[in-house]
Amino acid sequence: MKTEYDLSKMKSRRNPYAAKLKKPVSMRLSEDVVAYFKDMASEAGVPYQSLINLYLRDCVLKHRKIEINWPGNES
Repeated sequence: MKTEYDLSKMKSRRNPYAAKLKKPVSMRLSEDVVAYFKDMASEAGVPYQSLINLYLRDCVLKHRKIEINWPGNES
């Protein structure tokens, strides 16, 4: 193995995994919601944050939408 490499002649290219990178976010979740996902994650043997991500990804892929009716805003 060389002690030094000349990288000046290398061509740059886009990261093929850039679309799959995760973005860290802060969210406020109810304690019961976190406990629910932690229990499910424990049963499945995966980290709970990964499980939440998988659930949300499934919602995205299936175009699930929630209907929210706030009191006083009925149309």
